[in-house]
Amino acid sequence: MEALIWIGAGLVVMGILGLLYCIVVAARAKREGLEGDAMAARLKRLVALNLAALAISALGLMTVVTGILLG
Repeated sequence: MEALIWIGAGLVVMGILGLLYCIVVAARAKREGLEGDAMAARLKRLVALNLAALAISALGLMTVVTGILLG
């Protein structure tokens, strides 16, 4: 079950990196001074990526907890 914990930890790290990427892209869009439709289009794509990163991170956390409980 140790492998399950490491796999889950890897998923958590991937999810956190995805969330950090979303933060960087949103900050860059704000710094560029985008407004209106351009900002909405950029953030619309970013929301989907943000939710995917959050889901991956949550799945990793569930995998870690499962590995701990089974181990």
